[in-house]
Amino acid sequence: MKIIGLLAACLLVGCAGSSSRLLALARPAISPAEVRIYRVPPRHYEEIAVLDATSSVRLFHGSAEGEADALQRLKEEAARVGANGVLLTLVGDRPSGAIGLGVGGGGISAGRRSVVAGEGSAGGAAPIVRNAAQGIAIYVSDPR
Repeated sequence: MKIIGLLAACLLVGCAGSSSRLLALARPAISPAEVRIYRVPPRHYEEIAVLDATSSVRLFHGSAEGEADALQRLKEEAARVGANGVLLTLVGDRPSGAIGLGVGGGGISAGRRSVVAGEGSAGGAAPIVRNAAQGIAIYVSDPR
């Protein structure tokens, strides 16, 4: 049983990640603290890259901490390409598989008089999800 617990813990630690795909020339990198998240497009901006980020894995559903982690990763990716803003396109849970456990039973018989123990099995699975965020790295010329 200790091995199963260890394997589950290793899966739950899972790697968070982020990526970007340039749409235009990157600008000089800036600090992630200078990057602002936009849910509504600002008045004047230039698209720089498409961004994708995920948090570490959790069982059943994401969390507020996981969402904050994914958004921070978006800001870090945007800062790398010199964007001072991220226009969010998606925030939510992303399925990453499932963890399952099954236990089976068997029968016992002895001699001429057969003694048979009951057979049975049990199993279950829990979904593994990541908080995910997607957006467009933008440069806002007038960030008011």
